[in-house]
Amino acid sequence: MFATRIRQKDGIFYFASCPAKDILGKVRFISRYYGEGEQIAPQVISQSDEIAQFIARIEHNDAAFQRQLSRAKVRALKNFYEMAVSQPPIPGTVLLFTHEKLSFQALNGEHSVGRLQEPQSKYLIIDGQHRLAALHFYLRERPGEGSNIHVPCIIFDGRSEDFAAEMFVIINSTPTRINKSHLVDLYERISWADPDRRFAARLVEKLYSEGDSPLRYRINRLGGRSQQDKWILQAELFNELHRWVSGEWRKIQRASNVTREADRYYAIVRDFLKAAQRVWGTGWGHPNYMVTKPVTLKAMIRVCADLARDDADPADGRQQRWEARLAPWTEKAREFRVEGFYERFPAKGQIERVARIHRDLARLAHIEPRARGKAD
Repeated sequence: MFATRIRQKDGIFYFASCPAKDILGKVRFISRYYGEGEQIAPQVISQSDEIAQFIARIEHNDAAFQRQLSRAKVRALKNFYEMAVSQPPIPGTVLLFTHEKLSFQALNGEHSVGRLQEPQSKYLIIDGQHRLAALHFYLRERPGEGSNIHVPCIIFDGRSEDFAAEMFVIINSTPTRINKSHLVDLYERISWADPDRRFAARLVEKLYSEGDSPLRYRINRLGGRSQQDKWILQAELFNELHRWVSGEWRKIQRASNVTREADRYYAIVRDFLKAAQRVWGTGWGHPNYMVTKPVTLKAMIRVCADLARDDADPADGRQQRWEARLAPWTEKAREFRVEGFYERFPAKGQIERVARIHRDLARLAHIEPRARGKAD
């Protein structure tokens, strides 16, 4: 097909105008779409296709992509295609991705215009699934229109899955699209993310997945184990860990191996949470207690940061040392019952209540709370 090669900094991609009747056979839908009395079934996604798995999980789970919204959006787009005469029905580009490296043969005398090779496999739609789904239903009713509509497409080829993930985040990371909790999954994979954020995201991932973590499968994250009761949103936990990490980032950067440093910080949080689990006793994870609710978990992460500042080393015996420091919490466990909790810890809102519980827990353990800025 004919295409225009576009260079931007170190990136090369292509623009092409594809006939509507052809483009639908060259893309794969990874979500189910509904029309009037029919539907587009999602294609099976390989377990090795990480970005397709990621996008599909978002569109299946995130509120912005719920089935009713999808139906309404596709119906509205299809109606627009029917009404549009002088206005172009698809004025915006559809973004497509293939991991294959496509050959480009420039025309004689041209540098940016030429023939672009078609990929062997179907394109992954990074942006524009709803528009193409509506086009599918529109052409089912009006097959003769397929030759009258050309779809503007931007094609990215030969890149890693991380590139497609990054592009997807850039396009969709607004409050009306992907839930911000889900974006934490990609902080380690997107090049423009601050290194301290990637570091904190790595801690969240380890707390979710490591077998010795007291929070294993208890963090509410995209694609998590749905049968396990969740205690805290991934974004909330990330914010607390990032608050701690960002305050010590200069020291962390001086470490010879940042990956090993992430393991060390994970071990600190793990030992602290294990110590807390022991001293809270039956209140830990109990539905009638607020011990493992977000408000208390966030406060405990702050206590952990305060305690680690002065007593993180040596690592040997750390959990036992910290159990002794946190032992006074055992006597206060009854105050963390759900019934009457908000009366016992009055505050103007969640932010103030977390700060108050942080101060109370630190005082009980004879820990000096860390000074924090206005943003905290």
